[in-house]
Amino acid sequence: MRVLVQRVSSASVTVDGEVVGEIRPRAQGLLALVGVTHTDDADIARRMAEKLWQLRILDGERSAADEAAPILVVSQFTLYANTVKGRRPSWNAAAPGPVAEPLVTRFCEALRALGADVETGVFGAHMKVELVNDGPVTVLLEL
Repeated sequence: MRVLVQRVSSASVTVDGEVVGEIRPRAQGLLALVGVTHTDDADIARRMAEKLWQLRILDGERSAADEAAPILVVSQFTLYANTVKGRRPSWNAAAPGPVAEPLVTRFCEALRALGADVETGVFGAHMKVELVNDGPVTVLLEL
């Protein structure tokens, strides 16, 4: 599992012209783009949620847990693009939808169990993601 996390002052996801997920934190929040690969499982999703929740990338080296910062989670299979050969990416390392969707859901459930306020996009939908990156701060999380 890969999570590309951005510190944001606002973020939203729109599907077919309708906002389906949005965060407007008091100070800062996180946008988490989540990619799943074939070897991922529920334990990895849980551990990755814990890592994100405790990651100290908010002002003053604080975490989302410290600040009760909201998190917008968006599935992003393209985090597993292979661009080594040619000009057309290969998506072979990305898990198929029936494997990935339950793990993204498990990731969100694990965050909520930790106390996070979580908004989401729509798995598999064509989404428009808007954000204001604060910093800018962008970090790739892997286990």
